[in-house]
Amino acid sequence: MCVENTPPPSSRLTRRGVLAGAAALAGTTAVLAASSPPANATGPREGRATGGDLVIEGGTLLDPATGAVTEDAVVVIVDGVVRSAGRRGRADVPEGAEVLDAHGSWILPGLVDAHIHLNTAAEARDAVLRGATSARSGSTNFFQDIAVRELARQAPEQAPRLRAAGVFVTPDLGDTILADPELTPLARLRDGVRSPEALRRVVEVNLARGADVIKTRVNERAGLPEQDPLAQVYDREQLSAVVAAARRGGKGVLCHSYSEKGCDDAVMAGIRSLEHGAFVGERTLHEMRRRGTCFTPTLTAIAGLVDSSDPVLAERGRQYLPVLKRAVLAAHELGVPLAAGTDSSGGKIKPIGREVELMRTAGLSALDAIRTATTGAAKLLGLERTAGRLARGFAGDVLLVDGDPLSDVTVLKKPVRVVRSGVTL
Repeated sequence: MCVENTPPPSSRLTRRGVLAGAAALAGTTAVLAASSPPANATGPREGRATGGDLVIEGGTLLDPATGAVTEDAVVVIVDGVVRSAGRRGRADVPEGAEVLDAHGSWILPGLVDAHIHLNTAAEARDAVLRGATSARSGSTNFFQDIAVRELARQAPEQAPRLRAAGVFVTPDLGDTILADPELTPLARLRDGVRSPEALRRVVEVNLARGADVIKTRVNERAGLPEQDPLAQVYDREQLSAVVAAARRGGKGVLCHSYSEKGCDDAVMAGIRSLEHGAFVGERTLHEMRRRGTCFTPTLTAIAGLVDSSDPVLAERGRQYLPVLKRAVLAAHELGVPLAAGTDSSGGKIKPIGREVELMRTAGLSALDAIRTATTGAAKLLGLERTAGRLARGFAGDVLLVDGDPLSDVTVLKKPVRVVRSGVTL
């Protein structure tokens, strides 16, 4: 049985309602109401909140792009954007600006979590406090991530700058079938979302609701003991249908994957980034380098399985983690772009600094590990001129850490202060 050949859903008719429902589910409605300006106020362009004015002085500044280290640095942020960053005496400091004393601390750009599941306003705020000032969603069940993205635009201190994925393109939508009326015809499908028409429908609904990227899968989940992560749920042709539908909307695809064949099928289908990818093969890594396909290994999630109380998951974690670390190092040595992502979900937000730490233990240098959560991840998200550095014109998102991250990246797990768009948290 196939989905009826109907036109794509109209974003003009239902997007506002979907956003309102998603905002309620995510718990962002009250936050937005509290942070919204009065109705007669003259707001910034597009009605979005501007950031704050802040001067950070006295710390040691690290530029991940170049590796340059500047002592006794001054970072000047105006309206949430970096005006200058460098050695003291070279900055034009505005009068009356708030000053944050960073003496004894290292100053870095806010980190980027390229794979995270944010379902509530509380989770979004927690992600920022743990160092992720920019992020990419790994999907939500009811478009909550799209509401969180809007929250970040209106009240930047409440959420990371977010690329939203909307709902998962997966064979069994489960309760996600209720996320939008345009999805309900899929409930008639006996074999789930597998035909080209059904796959296209889910992508089109996501695009109509404002998704920035599309999330799909090629394998089952590693975090469920009853599933086999090496079992393939979509073949290359089906994945190609998802990629083609996303490209028609100008979007890329991130793909949940584990098995060697599944990873290869996903890459050959044209995905933008490979997620997890524990058993990715050398031939596929070479193809990823040729295509510029990014690798987001989510080491944090796999390492978390090791401590599971479920013996199946714990053993799976022990087997997969060393294999995945070897794949990460091989990818790095080949020149495959890497991006850090925690795969945090279920209300448990893990610090993005933990992913940097695991990149380091996989064999990357400290600077290269830091780049996976700054310049590398920012490029994947299309934010290479916004996030990942503290330079003129970049976002005023800052981490202060108590120690030299080039000597010990673990300091990134517990930032002593986070600044989001020029606002100190």
